Amino acid sequence: MQPFATSCQQVLAELERIDLMIRLQVWRARQLHQADSEFHGLYISEEEVDALLAEPAGLPRWAAVPVSRPEMIAVFERLAATLADRREESLRRGIVLRLPQLAGSFGLSSFEVDTLLIALAPEIDPRYEKLFAYLQDDVTRKRPSVDLVLNLLCPNFEEKLAARSRFGAGSPLVRHRLLHLFEDPSRLQSPLLAHYVKAEERVVGFLFGSDEPDARLLPYVRVVEPVARLEDLLLPAAAKQGLLALGRSWRAGGQAAVLYLQGPYGAGRETAAEALCRELGLGLLVVDLERLLATEDDLFETLVALASREALLRDAALCWRRFDLLLADDKAPRRIRLLKVLEERRGLSFLTSEAVWEPADALRDAAFLRIELPRPGHRERLELWSRALESAPADPGLAAVATRFRLTPGQIRDAATTARNLARGRDPEGVAEPMPTPAEIQAACRLHSNPRLSALAQKITPKYGWSDIVLPADRLEVLREICNAVRYRSRVYEDWGFGGKLSLGKGLNVLFAGPPGTGKTMGAEVLAGELGLDLYKIDLSTVVSKYIGETEKNLARIFAEGETSNALLFFDEADALFGKRSEVRDSHDRYANLEISYLLQRMDEYEGVVILATNLRKNMDEAFVRRMHFTLEFPFPTESDRQRIWTGLWPAATPRREEIDLALLAHRYEIAGGNIRNIILAAAFLAASDGGTVTMGHLLRATQREYQKMGKVVRDGEFAGSAGPAS
Repeated sequence: MQPFATSCQQVLAELERIDLMIRLQVWRARQLHQADSEFHGLYISEEEVDALLAEPAGLPRWAAVPVSRPEMIAVFERLAATLADRREESLRRGIVLRLPQLAGSFGLSSFEVDTLLIALAPEIDPRYEKLFAYLQDDVTRKRPSVDLVLNLLCPNFEEKLAARSRFGAGSPLVRHRLLHLFEDPSRLQSPLLAHYVKAEERVVGFLFGSDEPDARLLPYVRVVEPVARLEDLLLPAAAKQGLLALGRSWRAGGQAAVLYLQGPYGAGRETAAEALCRELGLGLLVVDLERLLATEDDLFETLVALASREALLRDAALCWRRFDLLLADDKAPRRIRLLKVLEERRGLSFLTSEAVWEPADALRDAAFLRIELPRPGHRERLELWSRALESAPADPGLAAVATRFRLTPGQIRDAATTARNLARGRDPEGVAEPMPTPAEIQAACRLHSNPRLSALAQKITPKYGWSDIVLPADRLEVLREICNAVRYRSRVYEDWGFGGKLSLGKGLNVLFAGPPGTGKTMGAEVLAGELGLDLYKIDLSTVVSKYIGETEKNLARIFAEGETSNALLFFDEADALFGKRSEVRDSHDRYANLEISYLLQRMDEYEGVVILATNLRKNMDEAFVRRMHFTLEFPFPTESDRQRIWTGLWPAATPRREEIDLALLAHRYEIAGGNIRNIILAAAFLAASDGGTVTMGHLLRATQREYQKMGKVVRDGEFAGSAGPAS
């Protein structure tokens, strides 16, 4: 038996069978219409009314005409048998036929396949419109109605009555939107039998070889040809086994399967879905739920159904991005609708999300598995950087970057691309591809750390280094130990196994305590600059709220963004927020204590670097102090420290008189480094408007202004010479 050469050839051959079926019924109808053929379909004669009243209900008049052309019936039966044999031979030889594929994917019976072919006929040849109008006794009814389809395919009234359900809302043809049922605009609220059927454009295109998705889906759906390999994913072995087990179970049983891939941005959720699809021989459709949720409810439901249909047409899995957006209470109706579609389609689906979720009241008829995709450890990050930059894993520069920036695989890929672009900008006309420098890689990492933290905190660009900060030697040593705790955390927690001993508290919590102006903010800048991390100073006015629960929400956002931003969080004057818990006297005290307890929990869970700065350590809650890995006291500077500060704050380009006695200033005025900085800057402005050179008189006058600002008592003669002209 000769197979079909192409899928299109088979569809056209099946349409020949439908054509012969229509010819047979046209012949039967013609036997009744010979007398009034000139006006047939334009009016109803008296004789026809009498005949209609005499006929049994449910079938057209031509159905009662006996078939006196047995040769036509024989030809029809032989053609149907031949087509079936050719179809089987084609499938045996591995030739892909889209019509049987469509029937299998959507669970269509032979009746439903023939219904689809009848609806398809006018899409390829307009002459069928006239034939359908002839069979329906009306020149305006050019599309096949439900009644006509039933009359063509059902030999008697009982079968016709039973087949009505094929056009109900739950039938495969309608539920999967393979057919479009519509009314005649002139006959609103017409019965089901009077509705017309039309093959959906996407289905017509599919049967004739098109792989272009429905145009309505294009803004929301991305077609992915899976190329990722499961063995190349840097996932825990248990996660890989879970993916494979559920995928193979779905292939074997045909039950709907849903994989919930949970993890931060860039953790490889979609890559994991792609790799499993490649393993199972499936395509993949990625649906952007964020865009989909911006549509109206009716359109949302339509697009969800169309996405499900597209996946079945392509033998593809569906990946719904940002499913966490549907977890809000006001999105419950849309969430329920989507999950119902996932159950009904009996396919493989992926839900990607950053939030933990279990389907307590949904997906009861589907296999469900939640797989957490954590941030990669230091070794995995180093391997990802080596792949992305095609560099040796032993590169010390990459090792430092992998330690300092806890990026996800997606962020590493994006940062590597940015680093290459920065390198090209350094040598735009270079022939060879330049290798990014460590500084360019770090700059790229900072660019791809989550930028949303800027809306919650003030970003500070570090300007100070070790030579700028003045502290006693033992305190400076503590500051260096803090740097080393960040620099070598991967070695201790991962390589040496301490991470396996700790369920919480893997971050670094530091307390800076000391009077105002003693260098707490400068110390944070020194740490951020040395480690190459962004520094964010938390503005408490944007965090603390008088409304119950709002403070916790704001802090949750800060810690969540800090985790993804690889940033150093600096809470200045933290005792206002992290202060001692009070005795509960009223509801306000109770909720204030709840806020503090919540902060303790978040600090335990946070794995980044947090610095709390306070002017008075005794104001801090002891529970916070116990959670500190380091506590650094910033003492009020001694005379020798003040002299170092007076000396070190001058830019080299500033013009100064030689008679300026910085040792005298350090000895006479017991003030903190922050005040000294203010005085030097104020003196510079005084000098700029008075001769262009800084003098002792300018410094004394600026010191007097600083004392007045601080509210200190100014003694007679303390600023001698500052009131007169500078000299």
